[in-house]
Amino acid sequence: MESAIPLAFTASWASGINPYLLVLMMGLIGRLGGWDVPPGLERTDVLVVFAVLVVVDTIADKVMLVDSTWDAVNTVIRPVAGAVVATLIASPSVDLPTAVIAAGGGLIALITHLAKATTRVAVNTSPEPASNVAVSVVEDVAVAGVVIVAVVNPWVAAVVALVFLLFAVTLALMLLRFARRGMKLLGLGRARSTMVATGEPREIESPDGGVT
Repeated sequence: MESAIPLAFTASWASGINPYLLVLMMGLIGRLGGWDVPPGLERTDVLVVFAVLVVVDTIADKVMLVDSTWDAVNTVIRPVAGAVVATLIASPSVDLPTAVIAAGGGLIALITHLAKATTRVAVNTSPEPASNVAVSVVEDVAVAGVVIVAVVNPWVAAVVALVFLLFAVTLALMLLRFARRGMKLLGLGRARSTMVATGEPREIESPDGGVT
C-alpha cells in the first residue's frame, strides 16, 4: 500500500490529462519491461483498444476548437479513469483504504481535467494553431515522462505530478481572472460606443469598480 499511494496519485494526475496514453504505457511497460502493473492492463485487446484511442486523442487534442469539444466529452471519462486506475493500483480487492484512494484518484483527475480544459479554452482564443499544438505536445510529453519516472521512483514521480498539478491549477485560475477582466473591458467599450452613438451621458462602471 505504501508504494501504491504515490503510483495512484501519479496515475490519477496523468488520467486527468490523457488516460489513454497512461493505460497504454502502463500496459506496455508491464508486458515488455516487467513492471508490476494491474494484469488487466497488459491484455492484448486492452492494448489495441487504447492504442487506437491514443491516436484519436492525439489528433483531436491538437485541432483548435475540436480539442475543447473532446475535453467536454472527457469530463466524465478522465475522472472515472483516474478512480479506476487508482483502485487497480491500490488493491485487487476493494477495502476502505482502496476506496479512499479511488475517490481521491477521481478527484485529482477531475481537478487536472478542469485545469487542462480551462487552459485549452484560453489557448484557443489565439488565432494561430501553433500554440494549440505546442500545448498538446507538452502535455503528452509530461504524461509520458512522469510515467517513466514512476517506473524508477514512484515518490519522485508523485512529487513531479504534484508540481505539475499545482502549476496547472494556478495557471487556469490566472487565465480565468484575465478572461473576466477582458469581458468587463469589452462590455465597457460597447457601453461607451452606445453612449457616443446616442449622445446620451451614461454612468459606466469601470473594471476596477469605479464609475466613469
